[in-house]
Amino acid sequence: MNEETYSAAFETHRPRLVNVATRVLGSRADAEDAVQEAWLRLDRHAGERIDNLGGWLTRVVGRICIDVLRSRSARAASPLDDWDDGLIVTADEDGPEDAALTADSVALAMVVVLDALEPQERLAFVLHDVFAVPFAQIGPIVGRSADAAKMLASRARRKVREGPRPSGEYRRRREVVDAFLAAAREGDFETLLHLLDPDVTLRHHSPHGDTVKLGAEEVLATLRQGRVDRVDARRVNVNGETGVLVWGPKGRPLALMSCTVANGRLVDIVVILDPARLARLDLPGRGPSW
Repeated sequence: MNEETYSAAFETHRPRLVNVATRVLGSRADAEDAVQEAWLRLDRHAGERIDNLGGWLTRVVGRICIDVLRSRSARAASPLDDWDDGLIVTADEDGPEDAALTADSVALAMVVVLDALEPQERLAFVLHDVFAVPFAQIGPIVGRSADAAKMLASRARRKVREGPRPSGEYRRRREVVDAFLAAAREGDFETLLHLLDPDVTLRHHSPHGDTVKLGAEEVLATLRQGRVDRVDARRVNVNGETGVLVWGPKGRPLALMSCTVANGRLVDIVVILDPARLARLDLPGRGPSW
């Protein structure tokens, strides 16, 4: 293959490679960089025979993704630090049809779960469960045997299943969030406690770091410290899940919440309280508020 032929063949694989890298890394920008690095490595192999170009490129991109994930772990990055360009926030006024717009995105609660996986676990899980890559091909990418790669994916799958998962119709989940916001505004802490799952998790991501509150009582204590009567809030859809966008007294976005509702109660709440991060997002206008 000459360079021109390699280039044409590479372009046919690029969309899939970007999809793979985006799913693994959670960042479109990082995925594009990983695929570009794969192209540079392919270019260095110009003139050499590659029997299965698609498999070769998947292996190279996979290994690059592992390096990126290890780099994140080394610098103790927040799971959302590299996810900004993967956030899709839309108005949520008309009904569950709007959720279809973000059906291919990853809920913020799942971002945290994926970030807790080891790099090899994460790659094996995504390649097999999302892209149906055989374990015989995954093994060499993660530096393990096919059986060991299968175990990595199985371990990752178990952790994902143990993470917060929504249940019930989208309309019903949205009603739970509406009731939660109304109770918070009215200071109805008895209703708030009823709407919180006993094992609810509240994750705050701010410029000062990440904090986690576990349990309904701890989350309620955090809510008591807020001044919801001084803010405007609008229902939004955050990566396919019901969320809330909050503006402060000066009219600037103050917080973005993503809520996971299961069995009629909130089981996980992710809150972004970072003005710089919010400023980078494409957010809907204020519109109607509570």
